[in-house]
Parts: sequence; structure tokens; C-alpha cells
Amino acid sequence: MTDTTVTYLFDPLCGWCYGATPMLDRLAASGIAIDLLPTGLFSGAGARPLDEGFAAHAWANDQRIERLSGQRFSQAYLDNVLSVCGTLLDSSAATLGISAAGLDDARQRLPALKAIQHARYVDGRDIMTADGVRQVLADAGMADAATAVKAPADKVLAAHRELVSRGRALFQRLHANGVPSLAIIRNDAPRLIGSNALFGSYDDLVAHIQAA
Repeated sequence: MTDTTVTYLFDPLCGWCYGATPMLDRLAASGIAIDLLPTGLFSGAGARPLDEGFAAHAWANDQRIERLSGQRFSQAYLDNVLSVCGTLLDSSAATLGISAAGLDDARQRLPALKAIQHARYVDGRDIMTADGVRQVLADAGMADAATAVKAPADKVLAAHRELVSRGRALFQRLHANGVPSLAIIRNDAPRLIGSNALFGSYDDLVAHIQAA
């Protein structure tokens, strides 16, 4: 399967996408190339204020994700992120940081996403402002991406817009129900692998990929 490329549709504010990370790591370790495409789910028109109802809904989902995936949602996240009502849930800065990290090497998008997810869900840090994302990336050793988030050059902004546009177009073409979603693209024909496959057994996921 070393010649297989899987396209991964995600948003950095999606808890289910955080829960899918262990499966992505296993796929990458097996030699499968993973092309990360952000869909902008929580950016632009998708941004929304955090209120008590949404926070309670998110925390209930997060507990389910933790049980299914083993990914940790910490008390710091609950106290410093979900409990701060009125915060705008906007993934624009985080998505820009991921785009910037992969500007010269697309493989760096996954480490950037993981650093941002860990900062939010484990450390309870801000990843919704440019300054917060910049600091997370700097701490992860991604100095160029951190600088790009603080003062993005036209090249970075253009690459970011193109990446999100590709992600949204593929999402719509697949008629995907949400993120995370996987797609296999062969002969310009994408085939959707539903998100459930990311939370079952690894062998079943590989079987889905091989059959696509």
C-alpha cells in the first residue's frame, strides 16, 4: 500500500478530527501518503460564538470521542476553552497555520495539525487567534509557519485559499456528511470512505482503502 494516497478532509476545531489522529498516524507509519485538505467548516460563514448549549454538546461528544479513540480531552481544555462562553469558534487562524506549515512540504500539515489539536484539547490553549496559533507553531519548532501566521505574505494567503477551496470542492463532490472524511482518488474519480472507518479497527480501515 506504499503507493496509496489518502485524502483527509478536516477542520482543526473538529473534535472528531482530533479523535481520528491515531488512525492517521498508523496509516502514515505504514507508508500511506496522506494529503490533508481543510474544509473551512468553522471559518468564514461557519464561525460561531461559543455558548453554554454548544459547549455542553461539544463536551458530551468529546467524552464519546475519548472512549472510542483514547484521545485525551483534558480538564484544562474544559476550563480554559469550553467554559469561556462568548468566544468565537473560528478555525481561520489555525487553518492558515496548517497551510503555511505545508507550503514547501505538504507532509508538514499533519504535524502542524497535531500540534494545534494538542494545544487545544490537552493544554487548553488558544488556537483561535493568530497570536495563539503563532505561539503554538513556534513552540512546535515551526518558526516559518509561525511567522507566516503573524504576517502572512501574499504567497501564503494564495496557497491557503487554494487549499481550502480544494477541500471544500472535494467535500461537496463527495456529498460528505461532515468531517473527518477520507477519500481515495484514482483516475480523477474520488471515492468516499466514511468517518466511521476511522473509529473502528485498523484492519477494517485498511480494507476500506484497498477496496476503494
